[in-house]
Amino acid sequence: MDQQQQAHILLFPFPALGHIKPLLSLAELLCHAGLHVTFLNTDHNHRCLTHLQPLSTHFPTLRFESISDGLPTDHPRNVQLVGDLIFSVKSVTKPRFRDLLADLSTKSEHPVTCVIADGIMSFAIDIAKELGVRAMTFWAFSPCGLWSFLCMPKLIEEGQLPVGGEGDDMDQMVRSVPGMESILRRRDLPDICRQQVDDPLFQFFVEEFKAITRTSALILNSFDQLEALTLSHIDPLFSRIYTIGPLTALLTSRIAHDVSRSLSSFNNLCEADRSCMTWLDSQPLRSVVYVSFGSTGMMTRGQLFEFWHGLINSGKPFLWVVRQDGIAGVEGEHAIPEELHEGTKDRGFLVDWAPQEEVLAHQAVGGFLTHNGWNSTLEGIVAGVPMLCWPTIADQHINSRWVSEVWRIGLDMKDTCDRSTIEMMIRAMMEERREEITKSMDRIAKLAYDSANQGGSSYHNLDKLIEDIKKKV
Repeated sequence: MDQQQQAHILLFPFPALGHIKPLLSLAELLCHAGLHVTFLNTDHNHRCLTHLQPLSTHFPTLRFESISDGLPTDHPRNVQLVGDLIFSVKSVTKPRFRDLLADLSTKSEHPVTCVIADGIMSFAIDIAKELGVRAMTFWAFSPCGLWSFLCMPKLIEEGQLPVGGEGDDMDQMVRSVPGMESILRRRDLPDICRQQVDDPLFQFFVEEFKAITRTSALILNSFDQLEALTLSHIDPLFSRIYTIGPLTALLTSRIAHDVSRSLSSFNNLCEADRSCMTWLDSQPLRSVVYVSFGSTGMMTRGQLFEFWHGLINSGKPFLWVVRQDGIAGVEGEHAIPEELHEGTKDRGFLVDWAPQEEVLAHQAVGGFLTHNGWNSTLEGIVAGVPMLCWPTIADQHINSRWVSEVWRIGLDMKDTCDRSTIEMMIRAMMEERREEITKSMDRIAKLAYDSANQGGSSYHNLDKLIEDIKKKV
């Protein structure tokens, strides 16, 4: 067999949709290059993605495996209980991963030659090294988020963490993150920075960010032109960095086949309600505000009603993803109040989940009210849709700051949730500042397109990644 046939990559995401989705896109790109790929999910998420199995017929070098996350079947696995998932994976999944990788590396027809593990799954990198398998890290968050995380030990040492305490000036600039001195405020730091430094979850992330530099290579779902300054600070910490984003644009550029056969069309743990596409067809050009706070975002009923009133009062038609499990403290069929459905009939359309990339690409959509998860942020950029940002967790706080102040492709509404502000910000995005924001967005969207197409930086970097995997260096 030649090196291309022998190369076998094991992809192992953290068990959350925002981490699974980009690695599935990478899996498709690697399979398209003729590489053997094993995609490893937890048993829970594997069951949710059973509809992916038939796609193996279109990707003969792809297989799916699963492993326990150690939690009971009925555990909600939501963002409010993410600590349960993190510590269970670390204690229960880790030894099982070692056994599985040992088997795949010795007993498989095509032994695993490279592990690409999620950036907060450092144990997978360490186990791969123990077993003599090359290991790379895939970072599912933004590079600007990564750099702020990597600077956390310095912020702790200087006594700047935690933030958000009583009397804390959250608009004070953070001067200890090189390259961000004039941009980053205390409120823009990742949400974990609002925890006490001795909190077990805080300590977990600090240790993971220290461990990430042990990898032989770092793969980023971003592109050079978007975050050149940040990348210049990260680059010296790693022997190799591959910026290969936006992955959604790279898929479009590299793989010319029916989208219905694509892994990227089947990578959701939730089933999309496609009736919203018919509704969008009936709406005027660039008139609709698309609202989604992601697959794990949570809000209170009070916040739900503030957004509802703000959207109604803005006078704009809106398509709103309101997940049944996305309202804190309420479950089942009564999670979404009936008056919300009734009150949106004339101007709005509610769905439990939407085919987001298709929605953003629809000509009726003129604005994106988002939590600024990195996948959503990149998808908004690729579609060229201005954003209104309401971040809640992880790197979303810093992403929203970059959207508004660095790239100037949207507006930041973090740490506030009242109907008058929501109405005002929607009107600013869709009317008063529309021309200004759209001009910046058009420029950034073109950079994304150019990077992902032949001759672009991400296109080239993917070729380099594939070449290096084949060489098994």
